Amino acid sequence: MTQTQTMTYGHYLGLETLLSAQHPLSDHHDEMLFIIIHQTKELWLKQIVHELELALALVRDDKLIEVHKNLSRVSRIQEIMTSSWNILSTLTPSDYLTFRGVLESSSGFQSAQFRTFEFLLGLKQDSHLRYQEEGSDAHRALTAALARPSLWDEANAALARSGFALPGEVLDRDWTQPYQPSEAVEACWAQVYRDVERYWPFYQLAEKLVDIDDALAGWRHKHVITVERVIGFKRGTGGTPGVPYLQATLTKRAFPELWSLRTSL
Repeated sequence: MTQTQTMTYGHYLGLETLLSAQHPLSDHHDEMLFIIIHQTKELWLKQIVHELELALALVRDDKLIEVHKNLSRVSRIQEIMTSSWNILSTLTPSDYLTFRGVLESSSGFQSAQFRTFEFLLGLKQDSHLRYQEEGSDAHRALTAALARPSLWDEANAALARSGFALPGEVLDRDWTQPYQPSEAVEACWAQVYRDVERYWPFYQLAEKLVDIDDALAGWRHKHVITVERVIGFKRGTGGTPGVPYLQATLTKRAFPELWSLRTSL
């Protein structure tokens, strides 16, 4: 758009590009739905990553109240993403089989933005890098998220800065490695929960983090149900075992001690 053109709704939103980005490879009516559902999820994931980038910076700066808006927005977006599985479940097995072949080896398992989301929360697994072309923007973003402290790492660091005695191996470790739950970390956060009034900012932060973990578990559960409804126990197009793989992800928690401490309260 040139400087002499008037800004319009379509120009501002880039609708010409956005609405021309759907390219079904079959002539089946329902492939359009399949494409739009997944493209919409990627747009929401882009916003989630955008919010988490600021959330990480705010927690790092000990702005534990200001971060509420960003974390709340993430969990609200997750609710929308989860509800979208209900739309996809209108796709019957017979419908999906008419165009499944055009997907070849492509799969949501390869989503760089979803893996970036997981990495920023603390659910890190470097093997996911191999699904992104080396040198691509997606590979660089995922590599950067792998190498930096996660949201849980930053929350624990903030807790330590406030005077809690967290172990050194939690505060200074190889950030590329999966986080290992710590009894000492659980004890510190349990102390927050036992004295809510004194540690209100940390208590509220913890509950916002649990909201995100809860929403992610709900998203995974609905994903499993939808996939089983559409393809049963067939293997996924990306080579994963399909439903059995998805079921194995249901117990993942980005902030494990915030769940385990509840038993000890």
